[in-house]
Amino acid sequence: MQNSWPGAVARTILFVCMLGVCNQLLGQQAGQEAPQAAPAQSTSPQAQPTTPQTQTQPATQQTQAATPQTPTKPADDPGTVQSQPAPAAQAPENDRILFALPNYMTVERSSHLPPLTPGQKFKLEALGTFDPIQIAFIGGEALVYQADNTNPSFGQGLKGYGRRYGLAFGDNAIENFMVGAVFASAFRQDPRYYQMGKGKVLHRFGYAAVRIFVTRGDSGKTQFNFSELLGAGMAAGISNSYHPGPQNLGTAVSTWATQMGWDAVGYEMKEFWPDLHRFLLRGKHKNNM
Repeated sequence: MQNSWPGAVARTILFVCMLGVCNQLLGQQAGQEAPQAAPAQSTSPQAQPTTPQTQTQPATQQTQAATPQTPTKPADDPGTVQSQPAPAAQAPENDRILFALPNYMTVERSSHLPPLTPGQKFKLEALGTFDPIQIAFIGGEALVYQADNTNPSFGQGLKGYGRRYGLAFGDNAIENFMVGAVFASAFRQDPRYYQMGKGKVLHRFGYAAVRIFVTRGDSGKTQFNFSELLGAGMAAGISNSYHPGPQNLGTAVSTWATQMGWDAVGYEMKEFWPDLHRFLLRGKHKNNM
């Protein structure tokens, strides 16, 4: 992107942490209020009206005696073939990074999954791009750019903030869909990140960093990550068409490199966040004991 982002990284991370804490507090409050909302059932004997007994019971007994009951085979009979229902499709997990940012594309504790259809790839990207927390996060980015007076031609005030927000949201949405949906469908590649989860930290760090160059195809085989490189390059070229200022090949390459760098950081967070999440939950359980 054509933004002076290096000086605003600390404020952006702080904003993400604040979103995560708020999200956790809201979830805990909703969990505590849910049991209190259950209506109490009245067990008063006066609420049950007593109806006079009529002499219809013998008739029902005669009808039951007239209809012979067919014996049923026990469930453990080897001659019976029991049809088991097909397992329901599981919804994508969303283990939010830093308890805030959406994370539908991380696969934990699994090395083989059915390939995604093009429609599923677009759907998962839409879930992450239009997530309320993601929208709020981009709003925080726009505030940082407003404070740094990025793109001075936009000015200040609500009008300038709206323009900066539009640029930030457009850059994020276009890059997400180009990499994870458009080019992933065209080259039949899996946009999900398969966490290594085990091994030395440096080995896992290198594994995550190389994912911008190496991915797996829908067939399960390892492939060169055309989706990442070409998708980020296409997004950088599109961003040049609506960013202000003189745009040339150099600015497009700079934007492309920046997006690739942020994607590499995202892979590292996807690799190590589940471990940090489990560590934080373990400490929480110890405090509750």
